[in-house]
Amino acid sequence: MTDDAEFMSINHITNGLYKVIADYYPIVVGHPSIGKNGKGVIVVDLDNLCMPDIAELSVKLPAEHFFETCNYKNGDTVKSFNLRKFFCKSGISALPEATFSRDHLAAIVCLICFKDSPYIVLYISLPHVIFDGTAIAAFLNNWAECTHNLDNPDHKLKYPPVNDCKVVRDYFDTVTAIEPPHTKHFKDLGAKSLVKVPSSLIAALLLAAPDIPAFEEQHLLHFTAEKLEQLRQDVDKAQTTNLALAAVLTKTILQANIQMFNSMPTWSYVMFPYDCRHRTEVPMTYSGNLSFSAVAPLESQTVLDGSYKEIAQAIKEHCSKVSSEYAKLLIYTVENEIGVLFQAGISLCNLPDTSYVGLTNLRYMPLYSIDFGYGGPEILSNGYFIHEGMQRIYSNKQDGSIDLFMNVKDDLFEYLKKSDKLLKYADIIF
Repeated sequence: MTDDAEFMSINHITNGLYKVIADYYPIVVGHPSIGKNGKGVIVVDLDNLCMPDIAELSVKLPAEHFFETCNYKNGDTVKSFNLRKFFCKSGISALPEATFSRDHLAAIVCLICFKDSPYIVLYISLPHVIFDGTAIAAFLNNWAECTHNLDNPDHKLKYPPVNDCKVVRDYFDTVTAIEPPHTKHFKDLGAKSLVKVPSSLIAALLLAAPDIPAFEEQHLLHFTAEKLEQLRQDVDKAQTTNLALAAVLTKTILQANIQMFNSMPTWSYVMFPYDCRHRTEVPMTYSGNLSFSAVAPLESQTVLDGSYKEIAQAIKEHCSKVSSEYAKLLIYTVENEIGVLFQAGISLCNLPDTSYVGLTNLRYMPLYSIDFGYGGPEILSNGYFIHEGMQRIYSNKQDGSIDLFMNVKDDLFEYLKKSDKLLKYADIIF
């Protein structure tokens, strides 16, 4: 606990936020508009800035009231922050999400203090439409660096962001587009019902669309490093941990889906996002969204009958289609074939006819290095997702393990809690 009134001062981090936006990220205070070519564009108008929403909140309970604690035989104690419990019992029923649709807020920051507690929560929401995971992690570290150096007017970021999207356009102008297999799958699946929208109207349609409410049924699994490696060895030691975990989740969620709906889905989908910076000449410091999705459409009966090793191999075969040639076609699809996106959207979820695992790996993101001058975070938590079926992996520095935040229906999770295969490797936190 600290008696320092300036510890994690809202004024201090706000000044750092304004500095990093003004000097390096002006797009954050821009407004969405339609360009002359009919495409969406962010316009920064000095007379009409979209200022961040910054608030300081106080909770009349200790932060520890919202912790879940897991004790292990080796002496490790792992704490997790239960967001659902927080919203239920803190007096704060929800936190706002950054959006460009309703109020055009592109950055939301909440500093949450607790009664008689050494913990402070820093809640940050940025829009996925302009940032991907890599860009958000860079933004947070750059914001922290600027905050840490407010007293030095000559300070420059060690790794300043590249904001000019021309570097992306110039690169993809040299690339020949190739259609990813999953795009063709969704086209064939909706061949008779795909929504046809002229390309010139897509940006305006998306800007006019209402916000999608967050899916609030969040759950958390904890995998120790030892159990995670055991899982990989049991599935296929030649595969990555990510693929082995995806294989177990794919089959386990399909089995739970069958039990819940009492029917066999036709398709089991697995989605991995990938950062195209690693596969292009675009700088790693590019500040925009350059992430794309690789999707494995697997026949559910094949998943049910196959071994975990076979499932992992099938996922790898589909989700290794991550070249820049595939990415260029995906850009074209987003800008010109909204019907394909709609078909994918209604397919990538857990329903009687589809089973879905969307797995985002953030365990190697530089999140624990975010230091505003008071030390890095002790605990990482995840806000609610928009899409059901999405899951995110975070590293947990408390014991060198991982946390898996799952966005699945409570009813479906009740069946997952009974899975011997899943419980062999994971501890259910909430």
